[in-house]
Amino acid sequence: MAAEGEAAALEFTPTWIVAAVCSIIVLLSLVAERCLHYLGKKLKKKNQKPLYEALLKVKEELMLLGFISLLLTVFQGMIQRTCIPAGWTDHMLPCQRLDVKAGEAGATKEHFAAGGILGRIGRRLLSEGGAGADHCKKGKVPLLSLEAIHQLHIFIFVLAITHVIFSVTTMLLGGAQIHQWKLWENGIQKDAPGNGPKKVTDVRHHEFIKKRFKGIGKDSRILSWLHSFGKQFYRSVSRSDYTTMRLGFIMTHCPGNPKFDFHRYMVRVLEADFKKVVGISWYLWVFVVIFLLLNVNGWHTYFWIAFLPLFLLLAIGTKLEHVIAQLAHDVAEKHTAIEGDVVVKPSDNHFWFGKPRIILYLIHFILFQNAFEIAFFFWILSTYGFNSCIMGQVRFIVPRLVIGVVIQLLCSYSTLPLYAIVTQMGSCYKKEIFNEHVQQGVLGWAQKVKMRKGLKGAASKAEPTSNADSAGPSVKIEMAKAGEDVEAVGNTE
Repeated sequence: MAAEGEAAALEFTPTWIVAAVCSIIVLLSLVAERCLHYLGKKLKKKNQKPLYEALLKVKEELMLLGFISLLLTVFQGMIQRTCIPAGWTDHMLPCQRLDVKAGEAGATKEHFAAGGILGRIGRRLLSEGGAGADHCKKGKVPLLSLEAIHQLHIFIFVLAITHVIFSVTTMLLGGAQIHQWKLWENGIQKDAPGNGPKKVTDVRHHEFIKKRFKGIGKDSRILSWLHSFGKQFYRSVSRSDYTTMRLGFIMTHCPGNPKFDFHRYMVRVLEADFKKVVGISWYLWVFVVIFLLLNVNGWHTYFWIAFLPLFLLLAIGTKLEHVIAQLAHDVAEKHTAIEGDVVVKPSDNHFWFGKPRIILYLIHFILFQNAFEIAFFFWILSTYGFNSCIMGQVRFIVPRLVIGVVIQLLCSYSTLPLYAIVTQMGSCYKKEIFNEHVQQGVLGWAQKVKMRKGLKGAASKAEPTSNADSAGPSVKIEMAKAGEDVEAVGNTE
């Protein structure tokens, strides 16, 4: 029988306890797996392939978490048996270590009892009789304690789950905002003009130009950027914005289909991008490691990095609003009067480095970093308590939480809807412009064309005159046109 207070090995644990714990764990795992499976079937039944792929991405992240947890479990013995000089643990501490001296024993005990992080790990690592230090020679301590490894397990799991929840919440709230634009789309489809005469209008009197090409932006770039900065906080996208950008997209990419459902296209693109946002890429894990490294006592790292996603989010919102202003500026500069509606010209040149896709990666980073902040707070709160030294002072905690809420709301209700519509003003369209069946057909046809080109190239090397050459110029023209179409579809980001 194990002594009182001593941990019992599995061989001395009652079988009913082992069976009960295993049953609960297996039951919870099966329930979670069945829920995900049912959700996947429902998404496939409704032909929501992008959301189904996002669900698969979530499953991949859960599998990665399981593998990380497995590695930590397998190597925890080796990690604990790795001994390092005690002096190495005196630097870059999350909490200030108190020297254990005879005259300071009472103060140290009181500090530990207050719930500080040293109260959990300091007594074990600094005491000579700690269980983790039995195998280490005098003057050395284990690299990482069992409790620290266990808490690392929990933190990684909480971080990943929080990121998924935040991403899903952002997409749901942002999607609800974009769904309201469906009324605008229906109104445009219903009131589509016929072939009658078009009214000539002074370009400066058009609603889109009046709202976006204001006097404060004509002569001063600084004032124009300031106006774009403020616009993201109230009615970031108006009906005139939607109508004008929709028409510009249709006239550029599908002029033969004036009744193209631009709203449905945006929703499909957003659903496809969700698969990217919900995942945790390798560079985000690098970010986690870096800021775990910089969590040094007195640096208040987690307070300062809370401003990083806020500044990035404000910069993205300002840039997207300024892209709309630039579209209005281009029309106002080139025309004094227009016949019919304003037609803007989409271009990649309006975006950073000519790549609208960059904004998606920045939104991905913002959501992850915000989830990291909130997950770290709740992990510390549940593990060490609100008054622990690693939590920090209240004057640093409250602003972090407020910033996290602001980021979540601003990204959901302003930045994400702006991203959904403004990034369609690039030079290329995305494959989601086709429905699911057409996408499969076009991609299959594109593969066949590429294979034929490869076969033709091989045949031309083997024979001076190929069958394609003997078929006349019409075949060459058709294949060239097919190649251009494939290129257009392949380059649609």
